[in-house]
Amino acid sequence: MFEFAWPWMFLCLPLPWLFRRMLPPAVNVNQGVLFAPFIGADQESFVATRRLSLRSPRLWGLCLCWLLLILASARPQWVGEETELPETGRDLILAVDVSGSMEIADMGDGRANRMDVVKQVAGDFIRRREGDRIGLILFGSEAYLQTPLTFDHATVANLLQDTVIGIAGRETAIGDAIGMAIKHMRHLRHTTEEAVLVLLTDGANNAGHVLPRKAAELAAQQGLRVYTIGVGGEAREMQSFFGMRTINPASDLDEETLRMIADLTGGQYFRATDRNSLESIYHQLDRLEPTLEGSRIVRPAAELFIWPLGLGLITSFLLAFYWKRAG
Repeated sequence: MFEFAWPWMFLCLPLPWLFRRMLPPAVNVNQGVLFAPFIGADQESFVATRRLSLRSPRLWGLCLCWLLLILASARPQWVGEETELPETGRDLILAVDVSGSMEIADMGDGRANRMDVVKQVAGDFIRRREGDRIGLILFGSEAYLQTPLTFDHATVANLLQDTVIGIAGRETAIGDAIGMAIKHMRHLRHTTEEAVLVLLTDGANNAGHVLPRKAAELAAQQGLRVYTIGVGGEAREMQSFFGMRTINPASDLDEETLRMIADLTGGQYFRATDRNSLESIYHQLDRLEPTLEGSRIVRPAAELFIWPLGLGLITSFLLAFYWKRAG
């Protein structure tokens, strides 16, 4: 539907006529009888228009320019149908471990490594969080903000899918990952009780500049809840040359630290040993941190002022050219 955002601008249409009626007549422009400082160098042309007849092309050209200028100032818009948009929900950041140990294939049938399973399950989780702003942190020896908080869930999921193991180093900086999340939340001035960090790792903190406990205490002060997920297969018995031996692929996982982080921040610790358990954890997170209900009605509007404004400029150039040619 077509409408004007500022229709009151049409009240300015008679201003040139009012000026013409109010200003005294000038017999000789060069005598300085009339002085209008707001006209400046164009004063002579302005006064000359007082002598134009109603049939003069110059007068009609000036009227057309003024009409187009007022039309553009009234902000014509094409307004679409009412659309329901979800209100802003939670700010949720995923911190994903990309250290070298994520290459281990112990999360199922032995063909998919830990990173592959995380990409699939976490990607589905991201797409379900309609109405939330999602961010992505990748951490190894260092922590990097891969995606700031955004409603563009498809982009976050795609960037997670493109993640390469070892891109942030081969070690694990859990404290730095939490610190990066706090810094990003504080930078946006949007750290509220609805801010959540989901941290997934398969190891222990062995790199970085911030200790996990200190980072967790800072997160608690900022109102950032941290849910921690420890990934890695279960210990199992295997036959060797010397008999049966126990293999624990998740021996490096520091569950005590992950529990401590969750407890200090009001979150919860989860243990994922395969794809099914990881999917179950993310579904539990959906229940623990449900997307906030609510919506608002908006009407998308496309601004059209550029068309009358552009046409007015073209008309003014043509009028000036005609005026110069006519003398």
